[in-house]
Amino acid sequence: MVGGSRDGMDVQLEGSVTSIEAAFNVSMGVYQHPTENRTFYAPDREPTVPLPVPVWHISGLDNFSTPHPALHKNPNLSVKPNTTTGSCPSSSYCGSDMRAAYYGGSLTGSGQSVGLLEYYGYDTADLNTYFTNSGQKNNVTVTGISTDGTSLTCLYSSGCDDTEQILDMTQAISMAPGLSGLYVFVGSSDTAIFSSMSTHTPLCAQLSSSWTWSPSDPSTDDPYFKKFAAQGQNLFQAAGDDSAYNLGKSTYIFPADDPNVTVVGGTDLATSGPGGSWASETAWADGGGGYYTKDAIAIPSYQKLAGVITSANQGSSTYRNSPDVAGEANFDFYVCADQTTCTSNYYGGTSFAAPMWAGYMALVNQQALANGNAVLGFINPLIYPMGLSTSYGTYFHDITSGNNGFPAVTGYDLATGWGSPNGSGLLSALAGTASAPNFALSASPGSVSIAQGSNGTTTITSTVSGGFAASIGLTASNLPSGVTAGFNPTSITGAGTSVLTLTVPSTTATGTHTITVTGTSTSPSITQTTTVSLTVTVPANPNFTISASPTSLSIVRGRSGTSTITTAVSGGFSSAVALSASGQPSGVTVSFSPASIAAPGSSTSKMTVTVSSRAGTGTHTITITGTGGGKTHTATVSLTVH
Repeated sequence: MVGGSRDGMDVQLEGSVTSIEAAFNVSMGVYQHPTENRTFYAPDREPTVPLPVPVWHISGLDNFSTPHPALHKNPNLSVKPNTTTGSCPSSSYCGSDMRAAYYGGSLTGSGQSVGLLEYYGYDTADLNTYFTNSGQKNNVTVTGISTDGTSLTCLYSSGCDDTEQILDMTQAISMAPGLSGLYVFVGSSDTAIFSSMSTHTPLCAQLSSSWTWSPSDPSTDDPYFKKFAAQGQNLFQAAGDDSAYNLGKSTYIFPADDPNVTVVGGTDLATSGPGGSWASETAWADGGGGYYTKDAIAIPSYQKLAGVITSANQGSSTYRNSPDVAGEANFDFYVCADQTTCTSNYYGGTSFAAPMWAGYMALVNQQALANGNAVLGFINPLIYPMGLSTSYGTYFHDITSGNNGFPAVTGYDLATGWGSPNGSGLLSALAGTASAPNFALSASPGSVSIAQGSNGTTTITSTVSGGFAASIGLTASNLPSGVTAGFNPTSITGAGTSVLTLTVPSTTATGTHTITVTGTSTSPSITQTTTVSLTVTVPANPNFTISASPTSLSIVRGRSGTSTITTAVSGGFSSAVALSASGQPSGVTVSFSPASIAAPGSSTSKMTVTVSSRAGTGTHTITITGTGGGKTHTATVSLTVH
């Protein structure tokens, strides 16, 4: 075993062809690819393995389908790009132009992290060049994660192209420039990447994939997609750049036809100017979309809602329809990659739109948490009812012109889905309304036991919601006779703690009492309470006992013997106990090591009795006295001298 996920869902193995064939009961072969000018390796049958547990899938035994980035170059550089409103060189679009057009607010994605799926590594120098040339600064830390040993380094001089990887980074970062982190999951296996995405710490709630492929079994990755949804993650998948799926040009679709990912189609965006607001948008002719009968994935429940599939949009009532949403994808972006000169208005693709949506989702989740709500996870079950509502135009830019082989029509369509995000309208709807400012009080411990004539403490904690940040004054009531309460500090601002000290005089009656702690704020005017159970007890009697083992010694003259002296304390006794001996006959000496047993608690000392050759024979009683804390206790040892 060479790797795998922490939850054991993915186990990575490596071995010789002979070992693999024996382990999985297959015979490996090399074949000519039917549609591509290359060979591929594959087993001659479905692999099997004799294990006592079920195995979902065995991947990595063939390279029939290799992943392709959802990225295109402008096929005709003499064609003038549609936009002349970008703020990057040659009026091309920066990622920041997407933020201005589709959002335009102050949220930055603070506290959120985005995860990118990539099949090759990257060169950070290209990322730095992009932000330097665009006159912007990147404040987001990028962390590469090799999910199966794949190199994180990608140099053009070594035959590696990092165009897709860098543009994914720039799009996500530019939409959410305050992200806590951008994590690039690099691998050669889709299962290894998705497995790592589902277990990584921190768990990236926003995920993006700009790669498509054609698996032999399209159900292979679905458990990961369902796991994403269950634990608050959303994967935005590029729809592809070969126009409508049913036109037959789209060889690589998956996972853009899986029902548990959010598929992002392509548009052609115009803005009011460099760094300006949204002006207009049409469907991008090369944007992927439609339904894919080859994988035959059934239509999900959210697309079965009345009004989603219509005769106008020509959608399927049998198969999963794509895309779900859309974003700018035309040949009008600024791109830096491969340690070479950057390009303007040369690259396009839904590759740009998917990470942009992941960045937008980071803004949504930042606001959701500020509102006291949880992060959203998979958004498709939410956005389809929103698209059918009377407020649809508040949430999305409904794109009704252009086509990708399927027409862009009013409402949902197979060229642009529900459309592009309409600024803070969609964001606010997804993030939910803010809960009213409030606080709650709690005590830890909730019960204290205090002896008469002493004191005890408990900690009062305030937890806040809805952005509560006011001062909370603290008081205590229902105190038993004579008991006083003091808070340090006397008030808490927002979320915080205060130590409550209860002082119990010797005259207070024993018993259990419920004390009420009240917290009050004036702006907003809120009163909350918690309780503390106080039990008043009789003061403990600090004391100790002393014992010896063995309790009798028989020693020949000229020799010595030992006994262990042990103290045991009670009632909180906390003084050292000094040891001494008496009653030993002439010629007998007694010593202790140590001479004093330290406080607090039970401990021991070694008593050594030495009998000289002149000592008289007979039996004697030695008394060991322990003194400490105003207390004196004794133990005896019988000594017989021979």
